[in-house]
Amino acid sequence: MSVLELSLLLMLLLFAILGSGVWIAVALAVCGFAAVLTKVATPAGQVLATSMWTASSSWDLTALPMFIWMGEILYRTRLSDDMFAGLAPWVQKLPGRLLHVNVIGCAIFAAVSGSSAATSATVGRIALPELQRRGYDEKMSIGTLAGSGTLGLLIPPSIILIVYATATDQSIARLFIAGVVPGIMLAALFMGYIAIWALLNKERMPPPDPHVPLLARIYASRRLIPVTLLILGVIGSIYGGLASATEAAVVGVALALVLSWWSGTLTMAGFRESLLAATRTSCMIAFILAGAAFLTAAMGFTGIPVALAEWISSYNLPGWGLLIVLTIFYIVLGCFLDGISMVVLTTSIIIPLVTKSGFDLIWFGIYVVLVVEMAQITPPVGFNLYVLQGMTGRNIFTIGAYTLPLFLLMCVAVMLVAMFPGIALWLPSTMFDAR
Repeated sequence: MSVLELSLLLMLLLFAILGSGVWIAVALAVCGFAAVLTKVATPAGQVLATSMWTASSSWDLTALPMFIWMGEILYRTRLSDDMFAGLAPWVQKLPGRLLHVNVIGCAIFAAVSGSSAATSATVGRIALPELQRRGYDEKMSIGTLAGSGTLGLLIPPSIILIVYATATDQSIARLFIAGVVPGIMLAALFMGYIAIWALLNKERMPPPDPHVPLLARIYASRRLIPVTLLILGVIGSIYGGLASATEAAVVGVALALVLSWWSGTLTMAGFRESLLAATRTSCMIAFILAGAAFLTAAMGFTGIPVALAEWISSYNLPGWGLLIVLTIFYIVLGCFLDGISMVVLTTSIIIPLVTKSGFDLIWFGIYVVLVVEMAQITPPVGFNLYVLQGMTGRNIFTIGAYTLPLFLLMCVAVMLVAMFPGIALWLPSTMFDAR
């Protein structure tokens, strides 16, 4: 059996197991076990134990549960209420008015959460009812929220960037900083779309709210002070070189607890719920990473990654051609898997191709996250669609149609990052290489 035939059989086995409803981590491990068994001289049990232990004992993973816990704590505070009240007066004069709160609110919460689904749920909890009450277009309200929620994956601290850094042995701090400018760019594209839509569809916009004086707007902005301090404490400590990503995660949890206590939402029940929720999510991700580590090691024994890299290289695809193929591949894969699974499942095969083509792995991490963001709003497994389905009762395919313009804007963002790599690499090179 050739290596390519073996890779096809293993892929079919993996999708068959996933289709049966088995946990993703178990499916990865079973597929890896089958791959190792094709090499008689290789002890499958030893490979399993060594690879899973190595993946589970990585120090970089320490930041993962802490950032998740920080997001769970903030989800149970009045943060979304404060953000809406503080931002609303400042966007009244912009075309699209309060629809911009969806984008700006998600961008701000993304800077203290790291989760796309949590960002959509937290901001949507207060924004959707308020927009509906004021008569804003439902399609735009839901679509912009679902699309803007994906900023939780890109703007640091990003959970999926931590997973990518662990899988590829890259610097978490560099990846975090590399995500800042692309995140701002994507938010600007979303806001630009809202403004153009509002100018072209004035009849679908509600009557303007009464004018808010400048002093009243400044006074309302006081409610943004807690979240601003939280962002400065977490991201500022990394940018300033005062803390590693792991240490900054601990700072974030401490500040989130202080913020929760200060706002009067810190209760023993809420503390326990946030801790258990963070534990469940962290264990799920760690379990997937362990299964993926075993599959990656098994792939190395079979020689599949090298063979696939040589096979694709034989077509002499230019760099842009490879990126187009990978983009289509990830979009299709995103219809069936969540973002974290996509990253850990494809790393062992894709990274050799990317390295051989001369792409920077920090830049490629941002590219992957942008493409994975599309999967968050792609039926039938888009997590953001499920979050908003629970909030609105709409069918996920209907919500997916609402988010189509933002999906296309993400495609534009991918093209911009591919054409101008400095969008992702300028800030980390400036901050790190200058030291």
